[in-house]
Amino acid sequence: MKRIVILCSVVLVSLLVAMPLRAQKAGGAEQAVAALEGQWLQAQKDSNPDLLAPLLADKFVNTLSNGVVTLKTETLGLVKSSKYTIAEYTDVKVAVFGNTAIATGIFKGKGTDASGVPVVVNERWTDTWVKLDKEKWQCVASHASPIKM
Repeated sequence: MKRIVILCSVVLVSLLVAMPLRAQKAGGAEQAVAALEGQWLQAQKDSNPDLLAPLLADKFVNTLSNGVVTLKTETLGLVKSSKYTIAEYTDVKVAVFGNTAIATGIFKGKGTDASGVPVVVNERWTDTWVKLDKEKWQCVASHASPIKM
């Protein structure tokens, strides 16, 4: 009987120790993906595709708010050719599901598009991130929908 009580106690203590560690790991992943979203925003602010390129998987797919679908190379070209005087994210949230993370938020921007035409952008976006190896998160898909502000 003593063995069963001791065994149950050991299992209970192990579970109580492991649960906060798992939550801490998930919190770390959420923070890591949020930081990558911040780097993406900086790439847009600076029109610098080199900041964004390592964040996107080779098979990255992007659905723009007008319904146009672009791949990694085209998306990087859009970042380079768009010039924002205002670019900000709000309402950023990240949820982690194992090796996948879903980030959502709102993008507000003002500037010019690739043709030099003035644009005002208000979009809700969703990015899907996958941890492709032990340490590297990459975005595999992005979608934006226009919203009224």
